[in-house]
Amino acid sequence: MPLEHTLLEKLSAVVGAEHVSTAAADLESHGVDEGWHEGVAPEAVVMPASTEEVAEVVRLCAAGEIPLVPFGAGTSLEGHIAALRGGISLDLSRMNAIVEVNAEDMDVRVEAGVRRLALNDYLRHEGLFFPIDPGANASIGGMAATRASGTNTVRYGTMRDAVMGLTAVLGTGEVVHTGSRARKSSAGYDLTRLLVGSEGTLGVITEVSLRVHGIPEVIGSATASFGDVAGAVGTVIELIQLGIPVARVELLDRAMVAAVNAYADLQLPVQPLLLLEFHGGPDAVAEQSHTVAQLAARHGGTGWQEATSTEERNALWRARHDAYYAGLATRPGMKGVSTDVCVPISALAGQIDAAVTDIAETGLTAPIVGHVGDGNFHVLIMFDPDDAEEKAAALAFHRRLVERGLAAGGTCTGEHGIGYGKLPFMKVEHDATALAAMRAIKHGLDPAGILNPGKTVPAG
Repeated sequence: MPLEHTLLEKLSAVVGAEHVSTAAADLESHGVDEGWHEGVAPEAVVMPASTEEVAEVVRLCAAGEIPLVPFGAGTSLEGHIAALRGGISLDLSRMNAIVEVNAEDMDVRVEAGVRRLALNDYLRHEGLFFPIDPGANASIGGMAATRASGTNTVRYGTMRDAVMGLTAVLGTGEVVHTGSRARKSSAGYDLTRLLVGSEGTLGVITEVSLRVHGIPEVIGSATASFGDVAGAVGTVIELIQLGIPVARVELLDRAMVAAVNAYADLQLPVQPLLLLEFHGGPDAVAEQSHTVAQLAARHGGTGWQEATSTEERNALWRARHDAYYAGLATRPGMKGVSTDVCVPISALAGQIDAAVTDIAETGLTAPIVGHVGDGNFHVLIMFDPDDAEEKAAALAFHRRLVERGLAAGGTCTGEHGIGYGKLPFMKVEHDATALAAMRAIKHGLDPAGILNPGKTVPAG
């Protein structure tokens, strides 16, 4: 049912008429993310400027049972922001204030619309940085909602570890404040962790308190090539068992190395590649690099190279972050199913080898990159959107990839989230009792079911 004109008038009275849009371009851009899933445009875009305005918008939507989809930067990959049932896209980009920086305690409080790179630009002057790096310049609220992680996870953890507390508006329009600035607490249910990763289905996150870190005195990067994936993963398993505090450790398979070389004009050997980064003092970084170089050699690693200058390091990591676009560039005009699974690290090499064999047997183009320090790997499965047979083959491969990961004791997604793209796998990964508990939580916090409906938890 189309939105009533009276509702639009009420929303305009809350946020200002200039911050309510029904323009076709705005609707289209707010219904599609960077993934491959079909976008669905909302009926209106509303841009509040405060928690109070968000709460009033939610109350109006709840009263009329109008679906409401929180929107950050639109960089998600699993259809999180598609307005599957119409309604409102609640764009939080105007809420972009850095509210509080406590340099001595190394924590900050920001509004949900603050972008990751803007936060780090601001923190740099305090000698601090925010380490969660999913690649995209995502909003902090969106990163909390999707439980983002990325290349620094092996040392600094995910958003689950970084978020100390939240302000969120529940589906009733009530405002809840969770957590504190204390480094730990045993006081009641952990509502912060409940909302982190809830993908906008339990509440609209409006403020986030974050744990931040001191900028390392020295940052060193290194690369090593391997004859096979098993050697690269074996190196990572051993360095983790030895407690070497590597900050980043990424794996690119042969296909992805070739794609990155072409896209970023690099000359990396076309073999499975480990890309590492070390943080600390000069002696610590030198010792870590030397130890890992020896480990890599024992596992068949060759061509160990250290990147000492900022320019060299940035070029390497820019190539890693551009892997998605590098993969797409191997087949211009194609669609890419960017998916991820996460498995115990001991199972990682076997899972990647099985994926590579499956790719070869099906004739697909699907380069692989992985956060091997935590067992998470990504496959970019390319297909011609006009070729029904190739699309079916890509989706069948995707299903087998996830099924293998689950059978190995893993999860259907390490960091992309569920959205509606991975909704079918929830019934495979979780038993009926767990799903029922999730639905009960959803109903308790969003009784009208207006918050991002059709996402994250399948209907009973």
